[in-house]
Amino acid sequence: MEEGNLELIEKEIEVQQRNVSYDTKEYTIEIIVDKYLNGLDNEENEFFVPDYQREFVWDELRQSRFIESLIMGLPIPYIFLAENADGRYEIVDGSQRIRTLAAFIKDELEIVGLEKIRNMNGLKFSQLKISRQRKFRNISLKMITLSEHTSDETKNDIFERINRGSDLLKDMEKRKGIYRGPFNDFIYLMAKNEDYIRLTPVAHWFENRQEREELLLRYFAFSEWYPNFKDGMGIALQLDKYMEMKNKTFTNKEKERIEKEFYSMLNFVDENLRYGFAKNNTNQISRQYFEAISVGVCLALREKSNLKVHEGTLKRLASDHEFHQLMAARYHTHKPQKIRMRIDYIKDGLLSDAKSF
Repeated sequence: MEEGNLELIEKEIEVQQRNVSYDTKEYTIEIIVDKYLNGLDNEENEFFVPDYQREFVWDELRQSRFIESLIMGLPIPYIFLAENADGRYEIVDGSQRIRTLAAFIKDELEIVGLEKIRNMNGLKFSQLKISRQRKFRNISLKMITLSEHTSDETKNDIFERINRGSDLLKDMEKRKGIYRGPFNDFIYLMAKNEDYIRLTPVAHWFENRQEREELLLRYFAFSEWYPNFKDGMGIALQLDKYMEMKNKTFTNKEKERIEKEFYSMLNFVDENLRYGFAKNNTNQISRQYFEAISVGVCLALREKSNLKVHEGTLKRLASDHEFHQLMAARYHTHKPQKIRMRIDYIKDGLLSDAKSF
């Protein structure tokens, strides 16, 4: 290779290294949980989960095995944080672990399925010996904290590299290959709609992993399941079964109906929310936020097709403290009751306002 090209490589490396500024810290579990829980309800907690990671996906077995690993003293991967200008820290990688710690210490997690420390199965944190509780709280975890000067592009790049490490396919990528059929084709066609793309600004990493198609699947499933959302199995498995079923039963008549509903919902959101399904002028979309807004609007339009509300009503509903309480990313984000309550808050709020229009 020519000397000139080698010099260009060195310059590129120097530029990229300057883009990454970080520090290594170590906190006890007690401090980590406190920094996450204190101020969570009004979104002022020091360690916070960004919108694009709001969904809690670990089941009880995976949470329990993580707790067991900590108690056994096994090495745990670094947690990645990114400092914001306001002094808060965005959890770039590790939100499932931190929320599991909080759930365990708050007695919201009952240990199941352990094979090494079998006698812990069926217990909660408060049922352990006081000395064991103290020892657990004082376990230290290592963190890498990116400085506030780290660009969003670099944060996204780190997130992508971390999550691509195992080369695992995301749910929607797997469904595309497994559940082929007319409903699958319909979702991928709708995802190309220009208005939908404009209203759902997602980061490049999530766009490549078919996040918009995932959001659409959830919108169609939740609007059909309402109000009888199922419990007892993870949301990903329920969506798998829904996709499999719809591919077998999807008709042209149904396609016309839900396509019309979809466009009506998009138009209503476009007219009433400045940033569409993003909370502000960012490329971060919260799945729970999207589900509540899209399905809530859809159901309100089903009841009142010519729905008219006062200017700013949907924006107010979407920013209300009560709605944010329902959206809080603490734990069990997709329990049936929570799904219904989030959707009903938007639907009922719109229909109530329409009566006084």
